[in-house]
Amino acid sequence: MRETSARLLALLSLLQTRRDWSGADLAERLQITPRTVRRDVDRLRSLGYPVDGTVGVGGGYRLGAGAEMPPLLLTDDEVIAVALGLQSGASASVTGTAESSIGALTKLRQVMPSRLRHRLDALQIDVVQSRPVQSSVDASVLTALATVCQNHERLRFDYRTHGGDTMRREVEPYRLVRSGLRWYLVGWDLAREDWRSFRVDRLDPKVPTGPRFTPRALPEGGAAEFVSRGIDQAFSAARGRVVLHVPFERVEDRVDPQWGTLARLDDERCEVSITADTYPSMARWLAAFDVDFTVCGPQELIDACEVESRRLDRVAARYARARDEHRPRQDS
Repeated sequence: MRETSARLLALLSLLQTRRDWSGADLAERLQITPRTVRRDVDRLRSLGYPVDGTVGVGGGYRLGAGAEMPPLLLTDDEVIAVALGLQSGASASVTGTAESSIGALTKLRQVMPSRLRHRLDALQIDVVQSRPVQSSVDASVLTALATVCQNHERLRFDYRTHGGDTMRREVEPYRLVRSGLRWYLVGWDLAREDWRSFRVDRLDPKVPTGPRFTPRALPEGGAAEFVSRGIDQAFSAARGRVVLHVPFERVEDRVDPQWGTLARLDDERCEVSITADTYPSMARWLAAFDVDFTVCGPQELIDACEVESRRLDRVAARYARARDEHRPRQDS
């Protein structure tokens, strides 16, 4: 009986590792006959585990969804990975899951072998509590959006633009995409008849949802690639070319390839081609670079640098006045 129970657990573990198994593959992995595999599958079904099966050439077995969660059989490294994820709590980009994370971690520790508890305890860290980032979203909103994507239901929502305006949008939602700490919804905008991506922290879903729709083919490269291209375009809307009056070697490590390409001109100068979201932000970066430079173009960058120069002059003037006011006076 003990051997049979161990074999059933091993079979259940295999069924959880991938979607489909042939009877021959299961028999080979468990070192039993295909007939024994069939009997063990029947035993799992009698215990309430929904194991779907197909007959004929290419037939096999698949663990279906049941009314209850089956026991998860994890490797030691998988257990530690799950525990560390729960111990970290909700990420800074998602709120509303901390209490559930604590509850799940407590249950996991209760059944964790002592050798794994020791490994987890060795990784205990102190965390400096901080507020969620401005772009954080509630877990319930993510769940609601994932549901309409799965059910292919139209979605209406109020959307706050970068400028602060609010407008009503209606889309065919397809995918949720995370980039860094931000979440995006990719969908087909019905009014604009084109693909769009929306920051989830800026939208307010409306209920009830709309009618079901027939899915379209996603943009080339898929949803993640579509969002990535949109982010690249947003952060490269401004382009400029600047000559830095310093040797190439002095600034080579300070120019990130994601927003600037550096080229050597001669022993004393180098040229950087910069991309940014706006020209004022590009001008502020150049000012903080703390080297002499000449702007080659465009005119928008030249104008932004002049504005930044006047701002720095005002700051310097205020500093000079404050310094003079606090300077000790000498008696004549």
